[in-house]
Amino acid sequence: MLKEIVIAIQAYRKAHQFIGKHNLWKWILIPGFFYMILFSAGIYFFWISADSAVSDLSQLIGIDRWLHRQQSAALSFLFMMGGIMVRLTMIFFYFSLFKYLFLIIGSPVFAYLSEKTESIIEGKEFNFQYAQLFKDISRGVRLAFRNCLWQTVYTVSILILSFIPLVGWITPVISSLVECYFYGFSMLDYSCERHGLSPAASIVYIGKRRGLAIGNGLIFYLMHFVPFVGWVLAPSYALVAATISLYHQNIVE
Repeated sequence: MLKEIVIAIQAYRKAHQFIGKHNLWKWILIPGFFYMILFSAGIYFFWISADSAVSDLSQLIGIDRWLHRQQSAALSFLFMMGGIMVRLTMIFFYFSLFKYLFLIIGSPVFAYLSEKTESIIEGKEFNFQYAQLFKDISRGVRLAFRNCLWQTVYTVSILILSFIPLVGWITPVISSLVECYFYGFSMLDYSCERHGLSPAASIVYIGKRRGLAIGNGLIFYLMHFVPFVGWVLAPSYALVAATISLYHQNIVE
C-alpha cells in the first residue's frame, strides 16, 4: 500500500506539468474558484457552530462544573484535549458532507476533465459525447451518495470514540485517513467507469488498491494548508492526478 501512496503523490507533480503543457487552466480555475468560495464560507460558519455545540454540550452534562470542583490540572488538560479532538472530528465530518455536495455539483466538469485528460495521454482526438458525459455524471452522483452514507457511518463511530480521554486523541488521524480514502475513491472512479468497471467492480478494484485513493486524497487535503491558492487548485489537480496514476501504472485494464 505504501508504494501505491507514493505513486499517487508523485502523480500530482505529473499533473501540474500536464496541466501547464496542455493549457488546461480554465478547467482548473473555474471550478476551483467556485470551490474556494463555498469552502471559505462553509468552514467559517461550521467552525462557529461546532464550537458552540461542544461548549453547550459540556455545560449541559456538567463537565465544566465537575472539573472546577476537582481542581485537577491533569484532568482539565485531558478534557481540554478531548474537546479539541471532538471539534476536529466534527470539522472532518463537515468536510466530508461538503465534499460530496461539491462532487455532485461539479460532476459534469470532473467527468469532462477526466475523459479529456486520458484522451490527451493516449494521443487521441477528444470526441466529446453528451451521452457518455451524462452517464459519467449519473454514476458519479450515485457513488457520491453511496460513499457519503458509508463515510457518515464511520465518522459517527469515530466521533463517539473522540469523547473517550486519551483514546479520542487519535480519532482525527483515523478520520482524516477515512476522508482521504473516500475522496480519492471518487476521483479514481471516473477512470474505472471509462474502462468498463461496474460500480460494484470499481468498489472492489479500488478497495484492493486503497493506497492510490489514500495518497490522492492526502495531497488534496494537504493543499488546503495553502490558503486560497491551494483551495482553488486542489479539486481539479486531484482528478488529473488520479487519472494519471491509474493510466501510467497500467492499473485499469
